[in-house]
Amino acid sequence: GEVFCLLGPNGSGKTTFLRMLTGFLLPSAGSLHVAGCDLIHEPMAARRRIGYVPESVPMYRHMRVDEFLAFMARLRGMPDSGVKAAVERVAQTLALSDRLRAPIPTLSRGYRQRVALAQALVHDPEVLVLDEPTNGLDPRQIIETRNLIRRLAGRTTVLMSSHILAEVEKTADRVAVLLGGRLMGLRRVSATPDLEQWFLSLA
Repeated sequence: GEVFCLLGPNGSGKTTFLRMLTGFLLPSAGSLHVAGCDLIHEPMAARRRIGYVPESVPMYRHMRVDEFLAFMARLRGMPDSGVKAAVERVAQTLALSDRLRAPIPTLSRGYRQRVALAQALVHDPEVLVLDEPTNGLDPRQIIETRNLIRRLAGRTTVLMSSHILAEVEKTADRVAVLLGGRLMGLRRVSATPDLEQWFLSLA
């Protein structure tokens, strides 16, 4: 129910870890568990508990927003009887109700990011994984995305990655620093008065 952030420079292993956690890469050693499910031995059960927004979200440009979200809901195993209500629920959560009939190519980058979040939430996952969720957004879109992530916390666990200290300070409850694929430190943001100093002390 918190926002947990992986902080580190480009190349530190954040995206690789998130890809393993979401089942896109297999670890060469060790184990991964998501919401009590072994990701290696129960991959589909684990994936059903995860919503994932990669840094660059592929979308089907020939679809409207409602078609895309319905398709993603069915892909996650949702029965047809629940798809329409699920699409309407995430559209309302993400202020997309007036864009449901819009073709995906006509959306601004900010709205495409909302659609990306909507497809990750349409099956009501226990864990929401966001890889650099504000990358490439303008200042107003960054603020909107940050506020949305904070609203989602409590209803679901949000695991996000970032290399921007200011975003971590304003968004996360806890932060872990990754460098070279290694966990260097873990802190509550509220108990870390100078996040920049702490990060530099680990680097």
